[in-house]
Amino acid sequence: MATKTEPGNYFEDFTLGQQIVHATPRTVTDGDIALYTALYGSRFAACSAQTFARDLGYPRMPADSLLAFHLVFGKTVPDISLNAVANLGYAGGRFGAPVYPGDTVTTTSEVIGLKPNSSGKNGNVYVRSIGRNQDDDVVLDYIRWVMVNRREPVSEVGEASIPDLPGAVPADELVVPFDLPNGYDERMQTLAGSAHLWGDYEVGEQIDHVDGMTIEESDHMLATRLYQNTAKVHFNQFMQKDSKIGRRLIYGGHIISLARSLSFNGLANAHAIAAINAGAHCNPTFAGDTIHAWSQVLEKMELPGRSDVGALRLRTVATKDLPCSDFPYRGEDGKYLPNVVLDFDYTVLMPR
Repeated sequence: MATKTEPGNYFEDFTLGQQIVHATPRTVTDGDIALYTALYGSRFAACSAQTFARDLGYPRMPADSLLAFHLVFGKTVPDISLNAVANLGYAGGRFGAPVYPGDTVTTTSEVIGLKPNSSGKNGNVYVRSIGRNQDDDVVLDYIRWVMVNRREPVSEVGEASIPDLPGAVPADELVVPFDLPNGYDERMQTLAGSAHLWGDYEVGEQIDHVDGMTIEESDHMLATRLYQNTAKVHFNQFMQKDSKIGRRLIYGGHIISLARSLSFNGLANAHAIAAINAGAHCNPTFAGDTIHAWSQVLEKMELPGRSDVGALRLRTVATKDLPCSDFPYRGEDGKYLPNVVLDFDYTVLMPR
């Protein structure tokens, strides 16, 4: 008798050039935004206050850039990473149209690379995923790669096809969704929580975001359900107890959002994320870990035709159970320190 359930794709089910239309469109609500705030405590004013968003030139208050990322990402999980070992990295991510309550997000993906691992037990799948709203406007276009289990181990692993990954998204390809129609005066800086604007930051500058946030089991479970992320490594302790680690892993995107929220203390005027240039989940994270973060300014970019807004390319590093006053990153061997859990290269938009 044929089964009616879907087991998810294993590594051998993917083919180069494969096009996937992901199920379950998602209409964004005010409730999604409230739950996102409850999970991460994000204080960026553009995604917290309708009045502030309008003063920035938005027609109304948008969803946080990373909430849009999670919703686009979550659509892909049942087809791409249901049987994943771990999500490994990101590249070439460009945010487009802002997401507002009432918008409906759908996602499609293309398999752009396959790398069988020598163990014969799994392999890395590279996909380009595009999220669109109900008007077919691109919300997010990004690449990620994920290690996916095989259905059965093999002795002959086959050839790899690894794509050329793009570098940092250049300034002339960034979408700026706000236009500061009345400028950005002292009142708005006060409401935003900082007087430090684009011109106050220097390339190479490092910022310890000071605060820490402990992850509870309820936090990451609620988050993954909010994004409809069904990956077994996050949900199924019955299965995970027999794994090498023996515990459920925290969804890597949860750490990205925690780090972004913590970065408010030092980058309060970074009102939107324009690009995800690269990223790595360096070590696993579990419930009970306390996340800290620090950032470094990698590049300052003027935007073509814009004197009101500039872009900062940042590296934000998140740690577990390790404050960041001395900016922990890599050891003398070049490897990430064991308490470093995220190395995230992204571009934010900030008033000048």
